Amino acid sequence: MKTVQLQKRKDSDWNYLSENIKLNEPLVLVFGNRYLLEDDNIYDEVRSIFKDGHIVFGSTSGDITSDNVEEESVTITAIEFEKSKFIIKRVNILETNTNSFDTGKQLINQFSKDGLKHVFVVSEGSFVNGSDLTQGMNSAHDNNLLITGGLCGDDARFEKTVASYNDKPKAGEVIAIGLYGDSLEVSFSINGGWTPFGPERIVTKSEANILYELDHKPALDLYKTYLGDKSKELPGAALLYPLKVKSNNENHSIVRTILNIDEGDQSMILAGNVQEGEKVQLMMTHVDNIVDASELAGRNASKIRENKAELALLVSCVGRKLVLDQRVEEEVEEVIEAIGDDVTVCGMYSYGEIAPFDGETKCQLHNQTMTVTLISE
Repeated sequence: MKTVQLQKRKDSDWNYLSENIKLNEPLVLVFGNRYLLEDDNIYDEVRSIFKDGHIVFGSTSGDITSDNVEEESVTITAIEFEKSKFIIKRVNILETNTNSFDTGKQLINQFSKDGLKHVFVVSEGSFVNGSDLTQGMNSAHDNNLLITGGLCGDDARFEKTVASYNDKPKAGEVIAIGLYGDSLEVSFSINGGWTPFGPERIVTKSEANILYELDHKPALDLYKTYLGDKSKELPGAALLYPLKVKSNNENHSIVRTILNIDEGDQSMILAGNVQEGEKVQLMMTHVDNIVDASELAGRNASKIRENKAELALLVSCVGRKLVLDQRVEEEVEEVIEAIGDDVTVCGMYSYGEIAPFDGETKCQLHNQTMTVTLISE
């Protein structure tokens, strides 16, 4: 495996973060600020550098390399696979007018299953239902395919996300990169570092990702009670106090970020589905917990491998980034320390992380986690 990394900021030229070497038909991951990706010239610029590259764009809430975490930049990670191959498929929800479940199913069904080892997903993140998307992807395989990835971001604006494959970035794109090869080894791990507090409440009224009632009381009213003075900072403050959601049908709890609120019906709009009968509890964290959890994710992804990782794809949540603030690079540094500093690192801060729970194969939509995917040939 060979890799090249570049980065640019607004009104600047591309700066090589690694040695400039020739790559043959590379996978080119382009993560960055949504405004910069909407520039009319961005696709032609990247194409001029990687003329035979397969280019995947995705907007972020911060792009990740081993050097830094940047909000106002575009980062390119180009990868030449020497012993394996990749195939890229796409579906645009706006073009097909399909729901998120069918989009996920259609996306995975486009791949030949013979030799398919891993699928990395870069999805639109502003209006897709990530819970339904992952369920649709799971329905298209026999519980034997590792799927990781994330929903694109737009800093903390939550206005619009863009992505594309071999085209100018646009809204509605869901892109999947399928990796094939006998020598290919892929491992992953996720971790959060959030702690529940307060009493458990039962969801008594919900619809998809909209939470209306807890214990037959207006959900937003209860949430404000626990936040106290911080409720004046809603909806932004909600990113710092997500919900732990426990289903009777699952072995694990899911963390759900609160994306927005509706004062009219006292509801909360979550980043993933919540079902009636599930139990929810508020969560909180601090910097050290988040950093420690990221280190553990890197360590766990490394210890289950036979071979040394060559590429690390990191997807972390925008909510974690807001908590970390000026110390945001610390969680990436801890992952690097765990996996080794000779691994090419790239990734993004997202509106949702896609991965199974550790030790499982069925992918889920997560919030507020660090997801580490390690790849070698």
